[in-house]
Amino acid sequence: MPFLEQDQTRLYYEISGDGFPVLLLAPGGMRSAIPFWENMPWNPIDRLKNDFRVIAMDQRNAGQSTADVGPSDGWDSYTTDQLDLLDHLGAERCHLVGCCIGGSFIANFLMRAPERVASAVLIQPIGSTVENQPAFSELFDGWAAELKPNQPQVPDSSWSTYKNNMFGGDFMYCATREDIQGLTTPMLVLMGNDMYHPEETSREVARLAPAAELIENWKEPETAEEGAKRVAEFLRQHSPS
Repeated sequence: MPFLEQDQTRLYYEISGDGFPVLLLAPGGMRSAIPFWENMPWNPIDRLKNDFRVIAMDQRNAGQSTADVGPSDGWDSYTTDQLDLLDHLGAERCHLVGCCIGGSFIANFLMRAPERVASAVLIQPIGSTVENQPAFSELFDGWAAELKPNQPQVPDSSWSTYKNNMFGGDFMYCATREDIQGLTTPMLVLMGNDMYHPEETSREVARLAPAAELIENWKEPETAEEGAKRVAEFLRQHSPS
């Protein structure tokens, strides 16, 4: 099985198809991992592998990936992993497709290395609201409780700092509204409509980002096929010739 191993991090990944690279950033919150794509109305691995080199990965300490936990961990830790994987695979530029927490992974990636991204698709991105902040805190705590037996050296203070680094911010947790206004990469936003993926977050990202387009209906039985086709079309449109 393919792993990227460096320092104390071991990242699991899978590659399907050939062509311009697409890096997939899976749903699942802190458990973001490849199998969660199977729960989607359509699986981007299956839908994109005929046209692109699809790179799917388990994020650190999710699925089959592992990493040491420290108080400096946060959104940049994940972006570093993603960049390291692209470097390892020789992908100088790529498309990004992310769902749920993957939307915030994309925002942080674009703030840090926009030159590496041809376009981005944010599928029902997470966003901070008064109603869902306790829910994201609980999700982190549940993930951490499962991980702590394997990380006995990590003090409680480090877990608390890690959680605050991830979910202590506003808007997209990793990015403010002003940050999103500065992202010029072509962007397709597939609207969310529940507590974890607020409709208002999707609408505001599409409104604020200078080159963003919003797709409101994409996952209902009658719209899923058209939604999948629209994503593939958008990525082909923005692929280098």
